[in-house]
Amino acid sequence: MSAPKAPKGTYDLLPAAAERRADIVAIAADVFTSYGFRQIVTPEFEETGLFARGVGDATDIVRKEMYSFADRGGRELTLRPEGTAPVCRAYVEHGMFKLAKPVKLWYYAPMFRYERPQAGRYREHYQFGAEALGSDDPLVDAEVIAMLGQVYDELEIGDLTLAVNSMGDGQCRPAYMELLRGFLAGHAAELCGECRERAVTNPLRAFDCKVESCRAVMSGAPRLVDHLCEPCRRHFDTVLELLRRVGLDPVLDFRLVRGLDYYTRTTFEFQSNALGFAQSTIGGGGRYDGLVELIGGPPTPGFGFGSGLERVTLVAGLEEAEDEGPLAYVVSFVPESRADAFALAQHLRRDLLIDAECDLAGRSAKAQLRQAGRSGAELALLVGLADLADGEVRLRDLESGDEEDVAIAELGDWFDDWLDDDDLDGHGHHHGNGNGNPLGGNGGGEA
Repeated sequence: MSAPKAPKGTYDLLPAAAERRADIVAIAADVFTSYGFRQIVTPEFEETGLFARGVGDATDIVRKEMYSFADRGGRELTLRPEGTAPVCRAYVEHGMFKLAKPVKLWYYAPMFRYERPQAGRYREHYQFGAEALGSDDPLVDAEVIAMLGQVYDELEIGDLTLAVNSMGDGQCRPAYMELLRGFLAGHAAELCGECRERAVTNPLRAFDCKVESCRAVMSGAPRLVDHLCEPCRRHFDTVLELLRRVGLDPVLDFRLVRGLDYYTRTTFEFQSNALGFAQSTIGGGGRYDGLVELIGGPPTPGFGFGSGLERVTLVAGLEEAEDEGPLAYVVSFVPESRADAFALAQHLRRDLLIDAECDLAGRSAKAQLRQAGRSGAELALLVGLADLADGEVRLRDLESGDEEDVAIAELGDWFDDWLDDDDLDGHGHHHGNGNGNPLGGNGGGEA
């Protein structure tokens, strides 16, 4: 029997990578908080109907990519393929429409889509995202886009393009859709089979097709941005002006229709040339003024985005986190002092707030000292030496070899003197002297 492996399209996030991921999310969270967004957490699965209605039953996500199943009670459920519809469902269910507008929410969560795995894209992938609900003001569009741009700046992601488009609204898009259907019907022989089907069910999706013959056809298709009603045109022009006012350089991309049916007016993507492959989007979203009402809530405009953590990690300029060991490693020199070493390690961690480890594998004293070095610890605290007085430990600097005997009750003051605040980063966070002696006495041993 072969050894088990992670399912296709999934991956394990090992400690160093998990720490880097946590750093990225923390930076994003700080930026979101500075803009007044608060975190929301929704379930990993929802009723299938939420996505069929909200995302659109003609989209590739609903037709091909969702992980759907019936539970033991016969309820049709789906693992979350995107983050906006669940946030809108929670907004309606919990009456958040009664709050001051716009309601600003952000999230960090796994998403699940059955699609072909490729660099930076997995069947289980993680996103951070944000949603601003309750205002149709173009300042909302500009602020949310600028906020995501600031996150990428903080992550030192360079070589970015901000692509934007307008999807119009219920006033101007229907006439455009009929115009586009007529255009596609006239070029049906040049389209792939899927785009011939899209021409009837969802003609905008033809802009997403990667087949060269379809791309050639769509390059000559009528462009929605040229058929906007006056309110949509004013809205889009204002968004572009605001983005330029804050130093962004939006580029109009008529192909940018995104993969979800709920978008209206502004859509956008940040694309990175550093990824080195065709799927260069690291984050994007847009306005969805009809979604909340579509799923049973009151008329509520909204604007938001999602950004894939895997792709962000590929292009983030942050240095790879170094594996850092504990500050202290407690060594017991005789078997009788193992309980003392365990208690001292707990005292360091719990009372002095110092990162510490002790032996958990029954190693000899020499093997423990070797393990202390391998762990990356700076100090070894030696317990159980015959020449130590009761209530004392010997501290050994593992780099210099210098040693000093210190009373347990004075360890807090000793660490305050030995470490300054900068030294504590990654090792400990000592905030005071934890006086007291956690040891019941030292066994007899020799160094």
